[in-house]
Amino acid sequence: YCFADRERFLDLSEMVSGQRMMPGYFRAGGVAADLPEEFFPAARAFLDDLPRRVDEYERLLDDNLIWRERTEGVAVLGRDDAIALSATGPVLRGSGVAHDVRKVLPYAGYDEFEFDVPVRAEGDAYARYRVRMEEMRQSRKIALQALERLPDGPVLTGDRKVALPPRAELARSMEAVIHQFKLVSEGMHPPAGDSYVATESARGEKGYFIVSDGSNRPARVHVRAPSFYNLQTLPVMVANRPLSDVVVAVASIDIILGDVDR
Repeated sequence: YCFADRERFLDLSEMVSGQRMMPGYFRAGGVAADLPEEFFPAARAFLDDLPRRVDEYERLLDDNLIWRERTEGVAVLGRDDAIALSATGPVLRGSGVAHDVRKVLPYAGYDEFEFDVPVRAEGDAYARYRVRMEEMRQSRKIALQALERLPDGPVLTGDRKVALPPRAELARSMEAVIHQFKLVSEGMHPPAGDSYVATESARGEKGYFIVSDGSNRPARVHVRAPSFYNLQTLPVMVANRPLSDVVVAVASIDIILGDVDR
């Protein structure tokens, strides 16, 4: 079931970036390459089929009595606890807090897209599941708008102090060769100061705080990983509950171990 759609999505990722799981497609000042022509019909076919598939998954789970009994009223996280523990993403929104970085601190043009922020007030594992199901529908809505609005033009900045020159330019320009050598050997020299930039990932707010002293190496880097914060809610969810509820709670938080490893 779900893995069939997962494979279709990973095929799209591979089509664009050459990688399925770790695409590395974004660059300072743009993206690595333009979208191939075959991406557009493949993406539209996937998005056209997605509502039927999501409805089917939802029906299979919601009509399952065991699923409902093991998620409703299980691993409850109240609104105040979610805020106090800095929960984020579906864990926070499943506890009644309508916080989405794409709405409160828009970036990458998200303020130009029409979409809703799914919220449930129950705070249990079932609420977090329902938030995620609705988020798939909203993600489809955003993706369709993005496909319609995608402009023509360059996909990477022409500033050679930020982005590597294209290979064709290296063959005919000594200046381009020098820029490439300096960027590869030294990197960028951002101005002194600090910056925090957050995005809304599938698991919540993912942010990077960087302090620059003006050199080509950051003075400090801190990653705000959503799973690290969401895992702090586990003791509240399972307090005075059977041991078997721990499995449900961890699954409903949906942690990534790389996020919580410090």
